[in-house]
Amino acid sequence: MKRQRGAALLLVLWVLALLSVLLGGLAGWVQLESRQALWHRQHTQTLLAAEAGIAQVMADRHWVADGRAIALTFDDARLQVRLRSERGKLYLVNADTDDLLRLALACGATPAQAQQLVKALEARRHQGLAPFRVLEEVRQLPGMTQALYSRLLPEITLWSDLDRPDPAFASPLMRKALNLPRHNAEGADPGQVLEIDSRAERPGGSQARLQLTVLLSPAEDSAQPYRVVRWQE
Repeated sequence: MKRQRGAALLLVLWVLALLSVLLGGLAGWVQLESRQALWHRQHTQTLLAAEAGIAQVMADRHWVADGRAIALTFDDARLQVRLRSERGKLYLVNADTDDLLRLALACGATPAQAQQLVKALEARRHQGLAPFRVLEEVRQLPGMTQALYSRLLPEITLWSDLDRPDPAFASPLMRKALNLPRHNAEGADPGQVLEIDSRAERPGGSQARLQLTVLLSPAEDSAQPYRVVRWQE
């Protein structure tokens, strides 16, 4: 009888220990879910603030699209928005291959990598194909590394229709690579396609970034002031 009582007591202790472990795991899971929900809510609010920054600069077209920072606020978020005309980038559809070669070298490509990129672009043109449907396809070119891709992507475009970048909106890297003259962007026509980089930070350190390429509506009072042609978070 004592052995049975001892076995029952031992079983009860094991059950209680198992329940404690299960309850502890459940509590940890609930805390993790709560933290994830809180992070998601904060990130969503910060992302909305970044979108608000885009809306603010699009409501006022008295900006200069040369990449200079515009400091804004939205509720408790601090915003930094940059606009850059696509006219200051290298147009992949009909850019001179020498320009692409020089730009690739300026972005850190080796001579062999730069030659591979140029040959791949020429091959597509000779086949009568559009160079790319989206900019991200550049990542698949032979010889392209992640580091080179990251530096080259901000300098190329599919939307400018210019043989060479407009010096007024070209980046310092582009001007140096192609030996472009230095022009003042103030008062220059940025064209109808812009890249918008909006960064938001809220108290507590939550951050979000949006990069959009937009096609502006011809009329400033249009119901839809712009159309998004590329979106990246």
